[in-house]
Amino acid sequence: MSKYERAALAAVALMLLAGAAIFFYAPTDYLQGVVQRIFYLHVSSAIAAYGCFAVVLVGGIVYLRRETPEADRVARAGAIVGVVFTTVTLVMGMLWAKPIWGTFWTWDARLTSTLVLWIIYAGYLLVRRLASPGRQAARFAAVVGIFGFADVPVVYFSVSWWRTIHPGPIVINDALPPAMLETFLFTMACTLVLAAVMVGIRYRIETLQDAQPMGEVVPSAAVTSPT
Repeated sequence: MSKYERAALAAVALMLLAGAAIFFYAPTDYLQGVVQRIFYLHVSSAIAAYGCFAVVLVGGIVYLRRETPEADRVARAGAIVGVVFTTVTLVMGMLWAKPIWGTFWTWDARLTSTLVLWIIYAGYLLVRRLASPGRQAARFAAVVGIFGFADVPVVYFSVSWWRTIHPGPIVINDALPPAMLETFLFTMACTLVLAAVMVGIRYRIETLQDAQPMGEVVPSAAVTSPT
């Protein structure tokens, strides 16, 4: 078993433990009921997405300064994993909103800015997909990734800057009972581990793809190889 497979199994095991904590340790919210349990993964996924986009930011800056292929690969890996976690955030948010707000979607400041964040980095990936590989495409994508990160603080502070129906930062405001807070912190840690493992595996894939002649597909055995 390769180190990537071991890391993936460990990350999955942690997420299963987080799921057990969410459903069997955390108490049921007396106002929202069972649906409130979405909160733990919803918020944790958003934080993981911010972390992934920070990886894109750092990778882009390093690439523009040194033009090292490793920095570009790190940025590419962070972008695709970040888009995955942003998608989870949006889907979980809509599932939570329907029973609480009566609708899957409203053009709330937090929801809208999160959707914009998804569009920015989905566009980043589209640029990488359609552009011819090379220095010019990498530099352009780095610029998109760097400036795109400006939307992350907009998303985070949107509930403070504008009138919004989205809940405020309840963790910072100490609005969670101890068991809920412990469950959230544990779920967030597990989700961040999962995100880091996904970025690492994606970086391995990007490395193998860069080494392949154009048009060849990377075999799955190569991805799991310990070398």
